[in-house]
Amino acid sequence: MKQGVDSVPAGRTFAWELCDLAVAAAREAADLVRAQRAGGIGHVATKSTDTDVVTSADRAAERLITDRLRHARPADRILGEESGTHAGRSPVNWLVDPIDGTVNYVYGLGHYGVSIAAQVNGVTVAGVVRDIDSGAQWHAVRGGGAWRDDRRLTGSAVTDLGVALVATGFGYQPQRRARQGAVVAGLLPHIRDIRRFGSAALDLCLAAEGLVDAFYESGLNTWDFAAGGLIAEEAGLRVTGLAGAPAGADMVLAAPPALYGPLHERLAALDAAAG
Repeated sequence: MKQGVDSVPAGRTFAWELCDLAVAAAREAADLVRAQRAGGIGHVATKSTDTDVVTSADRAAERLITDRLRHARPADRILGEESGTHAGRSPVNWLVDPIDGTVNYVYGLGHYGVSIAAQVNGVTVAGVVRDIDSGAQWHAVRGGGAWRDDRRLTGSAVTDLGVALVATGFGYQPQRRARQGAVVAGLLPHIRDIRRFGSAALDLCLAAEGLVDAFYESGLNTWDFAAGGLIAEEAGLRVTGLAGAPAGADMVLAAPPALYGPLHERLAALDAAAG
């Protein structure tokens, strides 16, 4: 259904309508990316540093998603990782990461996904993350729970930080990486182990599903964590920054209530948001 008006319908039905649109766009984009990889990677360029890569598939998938969202809801705003801001007069804003985990995509490592979130008046109300390689899909609507396909998610049942498996990631700037490495070194003695898979969007979904016990990372962009953060939150995890700050560029921490306090305390003591 096309919607070109300024007003936004209220209630759960509208959020699910946005989620359905995101799910359809993510599925089509994932199919495109998978087909392009089967045919060869094509052009690979760099962005912020020599290690921060972008491919023709990133750009093609983002164009496809943008076209689908624009066709269905021409008044909405869109923020894409590769193409930037697309203006609109609707209170709905879409956050699009066409391939989160592009380095994995380039190397043929199977952990990269499409992430699409919908915000209304700045609040994320719907999100979908689709693993491009496996086809697994996670989605959530605010107040409607988090799901992997048709199975509702409830996060990890682990209550002891000492046996928690924690996922994290690293930025592309050398100074940030050095700081993040120091945080990992300080955290490792207090947890079971660290996992670094290379896609924050998928890592948040793994935390929502309980396949890892918690996640944290500094230096993320909004499109990296908007959908995955909602999925984790709707699975019952606390998703914040540090010291009372909301999740954002300084820090995204997602953990079940039993792990949140001790993990937050460790990360704060390590000044993890500084890196």
